[in-house]
Amino acid sequence: MSHKLLLIDDDARLTSMLRDYFSLAGFEVEVAGSLAQGRQALESSVPDLLVLDLMLPDGDGLEFCRTLRGDARVRRLPVLMLSARGEPMDRILGLELGADDYLAKPFEPRELQARIKALLRRSGLDAQSDDMLRFGRLEIDLAARVARLDGKSCDLTSHQFDLLVVLAQSPGRVLTRDQIMDALKGHPLDAFDRSIDVHISRIRAVIEDDAKNPRRVLTVRGVGYVFARKQDAEPGA
Repeated sequence: MSHKLLLIDDDARLTSMLRDYFSLAGFEVEVAGSLAQGRQALESSVPDLLVLDLMLPDGDGLEFCRTLRGDARVRRLPVLMLSARGEPMDRILGLELGADDYLAKPFEPRELQARIKALLRRSGLDAQSDDMLRFGRLEIDLAARVARLDGKSCDLTSHQFDLLVVLAQSPGRVLTRDQIMDALKGHPLDAFDRSIDVHISRIRAVIEDDAKNPRRVLTVRGVGYVFARKQDAEPGA
């Protein structure tokens, strides 16, 4: 099955090279040189993955990514952000605003391809499973790839959902950042650039009643994180 990629980047030389490279690898590639063209492409059809440049002639890729996460039609579209700015805070900000991965320019096409394949693989994880993880008012539907709190869907990216599943499948067990990275095979996380912490913060913002005083995803200082076994008062408890 051929996967469709949408590449939004105004560097014509780079996009031409990437289009040829990924076409030979069996991908269907659509290129947009601006955010306006990217919006038009997304209105026509939703790709399997979006590769988005941070700096574009008609706007900011970060803001564009944030608006995508507010659109139900493309909310769960995997997004890999590209940027010539490779500072840690740029990566953190990109992840905070909903990107699933971040790659600094210049890069090797093979690395980009590996990251894209990893995101596509993770976005299809458990697609045939009908398992459901339940923790009081919180349920995690592995088949639908959605977490629900009080029956309402939680706004998580595919990357954040996978991280939540890793934690929820080991309730009561403290997981180090290295263990989380190992469990998220294919997700290029770096424990030292705080990306895991950024995603945990985002997860807490949507599954906790009070993100500053979490009861579901707990921090074990100097070690890592633990997903609480008991989170809400059970009937008759």
